[in-house]
Amino acid sequence: MGRLPAPGSHVGTIDTFDQRRGLGTVTDRADGSILPFHATAIVDGSRQIEVGTEVRFVIEPAHLGRYEARHIAALGTTPEPD
Repeated sequence: MGRLPAPGSHVGTIDTFDQRRGLGTVTDRADGSILPFHATAIVDGSRQIEVGTEVRFVIEPAHLGRYEARHIAALGTTPEPD
């Protein structure tokens, strides 16, 4: 599956988000990796988030041997994901 990400929660910035498709990307502040995510990964249930938002997230295995961001929460709005 490629390089294994560091375990635990990560901090990053939302780079892109297409509200119509529900797809976006987040850049990990620690190592600069860019990870895709789907709107269902946003923990507040809104299924929308603004580009430039600082977020906390976890990295989990996805389809085709890739990784994706999950449990995405804007910093300062919700507790850290498990």
